[in-house]
Amino acid sequence: MSDEFSQADLESFLDEALTPEEMTEIEARLRDDPQLSKRLRIIHSRRDAGVHTLGEIWRRQRISCPDREDLGNYLLGVLEEDHQDYIRFHLQQIGCRLCNANVADMESLRKEAADSAKNRQQRFFQTSAGFFAPEESPDK
Repeated sequence: MSDEFSQADLESFLDEALTPEEMTEIEARLRDDPQLSKRLRIIHSRRDAGVHTLGEIWRRQRISCPDREDLGNYLLGVLEEDHQDYIRFHLQQIGCRLCNANVADMESLRKEAADSAKNRQQRFFQTSAGFFAPEESPDK
């Protein structure tokens, strides 16, 4: 039963790098499967002993993750096509939770800024509306 999860799956579980559904599935199995629990303890104790694999270092240090500036440029669509494709792959195919959270944060900030600008524009219009009212003609 515990063999259905790979070593990489369990390491990603410890790093909280899986999707919420995958995390939930492993947590549920941990309650009923002592072998899976034992495998997870071995991985955890190996980490505590300072033994790390190259893959584990790569994941934990997030070497493949673009920085926030690159993610912002991706959202603006100003990167070279290859770089744009890599970030799209990283976000959509790899499903990096940290980078997707950064992108969601930047999109919400951009939306807030746009809403703020629109509100500011409406306030300017409302405060100056009296200056642009049509003048009464002298005949009336």
